[in-house]
Amino acid sequence: MSDMEGGKALHVEAHCRQRGWPFLRFDQSGHGQSEGRFIDGTIGGWADDTCAMIDALTTGPQIVIGSSMGGWVMLLAALKRQDRVAGLLGIAPAPDFTEELTWPALSPSQQAEVMETGLVAVPSAYSDEPYRFSRALFEDGRRNSLLGAPIPFAGPVRILHGQKDEAVPWQHALRIADQLTSDDVEIIFIKDGDHRLSEPAHLERLSQTLDALHAAVSAG
Repeated sequence: MSDMEGGKALHVEAHCRQRGWPFLRFDQSGHGQSEGRFIDGTIGGWADDTCAMIDALTTGPQIVIGSSMGGWVMLLAALKRQDRVAGLLGIAPAPDFTEELTWPALSPSQQAEVMETGLVAVPSAYSDEPYRFSRALFEDGRRNSLLGAPIPFAGPVRILHGQKDEAVPWQHALRIADQLTSDDVEIIFIKDGDHRLSEPAHLERLSQTLDALHAAVSAG
């Protein structure tokens, strides 16, 4: 439920402006300033949003950045637009989180509730408001799962992951790297980093990683 006014998005925009690189940030449907309700969204739908933004508002090869759930969306968009996406930067990316992280964390009664009523609410560690998950989100997540087969993306990929991440285990990054077909995949583990990776030192590491990734894409 993050939006384009988040600290990481604004930091990356400022960094790109300083470098003279074009940059696009936008709100997925149901997020921030965009229309719709979050509860009506799905991973596949948000990947389609990303592809629509790439098609309508960018030219040439793109580096796509995705944090947490956005890392899953990033990977799906890259597969849908392999002719346009040249590199990926994931920040604690969470592909397949609905099936592998969220569903097992629900109690049997919560699992039954979402299947029967189409909705379940669970406490959030990042907000006073609970997260609300829909049955459609889980079903769409299963259709768009990635970690059970090779992920056919050939460009350079960089992943930042905090080893104190309590939302997405850092081992998740290793599984992503194992499935990516690219030979140019690097994971940077940040020992004191949490899920947000929004502290000044973490943002500086993000900038450094983006600079290196941009150089790799440009050289390719």
